[in-house]
Formats: sequence, C-alpha cells, structure tokens
Amino acid sequence: MSERNQDMNEVFSLVYEELKRLASYIRRSHPGATLNTTGLVHEAWLKLQNSPSLQFESDAHFKAIAAKAMRQILVDAARRREARKRGGAGEAILVTLDASVGIKPTCDEEIIALESALHKLEEMSPRQAKVVECRFFGSMTVDQTAEALGVSASVVERDWRATKAWLGSVLN
Repeated sequence: MSERNQDMNEVFSLVYEELKRLASYIRRSHPGATLNTTGLVHEAWLKLQNSPSLQFESDAHFKAIAAKAMRQILVDAARRREARKRGGAGEAILVTLDASVGIKPTCDEEIIALESALHKLEEMSPRQAKVVECRFFGSMTVDQTAEALGVSASVVERDWRATKAWLGSVLN
C-alpha cells in the first residue's frame, strides 16, 4: 500500500464516524436522496481514494474535501433521477434559508438549482463557495470551516452571511 493510501486510510478511520454523522445530516436535509448514510460515506470514500492528486493538510481539510465529494454524489444522483422524470411544468424553485444552517433543499430540483448557483458563486468567489460546502454539505462549525480554509472565524461568518443572502436572491 502506498504511503498516500495509508495516510488516507488513517485519516478516514479517524473521521469515519464524523463523516457518517455529516452524511446523516445531509440525508435528513435531502429526503428524496436514495443513498443511505453509510452508502453516501462509502461513495465519497471511493471517490476520494480514486483521486490521484488528492492532498490534505489536516483532519478539517479532509472533512472539507469529503463534504465536496458528498455534494457531488448527491447532485449526480439528483440529476440522474431528474433525467428519468423529465417534463416538469417549469415551476419556480424555492430553497428556504434557515438561520442555523442556511440552506435546506428538499427535492432534486432544488439540489440541482443549488449546485448551479454554487458553480456561479465559485466563479465570483471561490472561498465563499467553499464556505457553503463546509457549512452546508460538511455541516462544519464556523471554527472548523475557518481551520479548513485557513481563514479567521470572522471571515467565515461574514462570507456565510453574504452567501446566504446571495443564494436567497438567486434561488427565489
């Protein structure tokens, strides 16, 4: 086993229960998701393990990367389900903003709309997009997000407030 794989296995073992907790939170936020919590964690692990260029600096950084992988898996699954049921009426997509976490998409259309908005945000402000990944998809605290991104907690709080407002205007 290569040193990189051994390091990843050690970190994964250390954060496995935390990732299951995060995946459980994400699953509760996405009632239409078809993967169970363990399946989501394992899919994310396979995605990360097969990424030859993956580098992480700390447990928090690894959690942020895992959160991104879980985001991608959920979005891909939502897109597959939506592709099967094309022909919607083009209704407005509403994503509620919750004071504690921020964004709670509840159906495939909302997950896809959030993903599209996050791609736009990444073009404008990559750090703010990473804050959303950490806070929403990774269910990380402000301090954990700050550590993962290498910024102060006040920067994360400011980015989080601004991003929630921007997402609210874009998604409604």
